[in-house]
Amino acid sequence: MTPRPAGRPLVPAYLSTGGVARPSRPHMERLTVLALSGEPGSDDPPEDLPAAGVALLEALERGSLAVVEAAALLRLPVSAVRVLAADLADRRLVHARPPIPPAGRFDPDLLKRVADGLRALKHD
Repeated sequence: MTPRPAGRPLVPAYLSTGGVARPSRPHMERLTVLALSGEPGSDDPPEDLPAAGVALLEALERGSLAVVEAAALLRLPVSAVRVLAADLADRRLVHARPPIPPAGRFDPDLLKRVADGLRALKHD
């Protein structure tokens, strides 16, 4: 019998999602932040929740995580965690906050004026 390659999970990722390939929420991104909902009845996971979903809920007990962080922690592909997180959000077990958008372009003239003002204050 040949040994199993190190780091490769025993269960294929698609089985951890119950065979679902796409998240029910298409806006669930890699940087979406997940947190437990704290709603009544969300203390005990539902009976039909896959083991990976339970593991994700347990990971979120320690605090909020981005989808990509949860994937690394659970040793699952990001695509599988996106499906799991969308299912948990649909069940109202977790809140999913979209990632913070990148800042817009800055005005170089404004930065120059601020730097000039700071230099003027330094010399006073």
